Amino acid sequence: MGNWVVNHWLAVLCLVAWLGLNVFLFVHTFLKYEKDDKYYYTREILGTALAVARASAFCLNFNSMLILIPVCRNLLSFLRGSFCSRTLRKSLDHNLTFHKLVAYMICIFTAIHIIAHLFNFERYSRSHHVTTITLASVLSSLHHDKEGGFWLNPIASPDMTVLYVTFTTIAGLSGVIITIALILMVTSSMEFIRRHYFELFWYTHHLFIIYMVCLWIHGLGGIVRSQTEKSMNESHPHKCAQSFEKWDDHDPDCKEPQFEGHPPESWKWTLAPFALYIFERFLLRFYRSQQKVVITKVVMHPSKVLELQMKKRGFSMEVGQYIFVNCPSISFLEWHPFTLTSAPEEDFFSIHIRAAGDWTENLIRVFEQQNSLIPRIEVDGPFGTASEDVFQYEVAVLVGAGIGVTPFASILKSIWFKLQHSDHKLKTQKAGHVALNFDKATDILTGLKQKTFFGRPMWDNEFSTIATTHPKSVVGVFLCGPLTLAKSLRKCCHQYSSLDPRKVQFYFNQENF
Repeated sequence: MGNWVVNHWLAVLCLVAWLGLNVFLFVHTFLKYEKDDKYYYTREILGTALAVARASAFCLNFNSMLILIPVCRNLLSFLRGSFCSRTLRKSLDHNLTFHKLVAYMICIFTAIHIIAHLFNFERYSRSHHVTTITLASVLSSLHHDKEGGFWLNPIASPDMTVLYVTFTTIAGLSGVIITIALILMVTSSMEFIRRHYFELFWYTHHLFIIYMVCLWIHGLGGIVRSQTEKSMNESHPHKCAQSFEKWDDHDPDCKEPQFEGHPPESWKWTLAPFALYIFERFLLRFYRSQQKVVITKVVMHPSKVLELQMKKRGFSMEVGQYIFVNCPSISFLEWHPFTLTSAPEEDFFSIHIRAAGDWTENLIRVFEQQNSLIPRIEVDGPFGTASEDVFQYEVAVLVGAGIGVTPFASILKSIWFKLQHSDHKLKTQKAGHVALNFDKATDILTGLKQKTFFGRPMWDNEFSTIATTHPKSVVGVFLCGPLTLAKSLRKCCHQYSSLDPRKVQFYFNQENF
């Protein structure tokens, strides 16, 4: 763990800062609503649940602001390709992990917010059913029968139910929609759903638009209220709260308090990142989709793997990058990510598509059945990944499982081109690679004659050998494969890295897209 912290210190720092900001926002907001005099009367009905609900709401706004930034792929690709150091690039590789952590935090604070408001509504309702006259009961009956809206309790009468208020107010109804959208997005993001029913995950995840819009309007109606400034000057609660029975006597020193709601604030937190995401996800993607893609070659490989070789004006790539592909004849809306398997030195770019769901099966079927008419393909990208850094290491170990070998086809091809042209900038002196073992003279993806065999290596032996052979090297370990394999490789990278920074160091890099 210590070695991981050293290698990923910036990611750890960002994580600690994020957690610290959540704690600060929660505590600061909690104390504000628990101590501020203008919420004195509101606390008289609701108690501490008011502060808990508002503190969790502020943290929800903060995390909803962050949730879209890690998936702004154009922004991340720009940062990766500009002035970023290796440390910063490795931190950017954790973008999806951070996206998930923020989502979990949103779920936690949503649960806290809902539970707090359940207590609030129960106390709003209970204040109407007390048998004696109390400050809470008097506050609950204020001004509901008058114009001006200076009420405090959203439940206007003992006959009004919590369920009625929930589904007849903007705040209540939008809160229900937000919760349902969040539940659907989180449950459809489970590993099993994403891998076997990607289309379900893809469509359900776009409920984030409904989530954001409902979040913006959730504060309309001002259900959580405070005493107005004018009323505070005329009738401060510290002076007048105990004489609430005389409010109706028009006492000039202690008039009836007046209350107001607050305008929605969520949009102030989330509008900018939402606009950025919409711009690059929809507007920029639409612009790129209008650029013509020419399919120069279609190859059907064994095991239902489709290879598409394409050309696009102005297209420029680096090793290990990926693109999003759309086929309008199958679906106008669905865009799916595929790793580029061509090398930057080639005059085309290519992808390999394995049948792994309805969309990919339909795409393969369309190309199998086409005669002279090739279906139109739209391409967005390319986008950067961890594999871009492969040539920054003296020794590189590339590990791919199944179709996960595709990112490394681009790398192996590029190495071959660089060696052919005696590229002196190439730092990599040795590359361990996994290729497909079909009965052909050359590898099906890379075209190289050198091939290895399938099978899970003994990772301890492999890492021990590399550490012994390269005692003073920086070794980059790159994986495109399942999480179980990632855990094994990450453990080996930590275990076989020397405590002495001048000796062998293993850096683990995993593909995430």
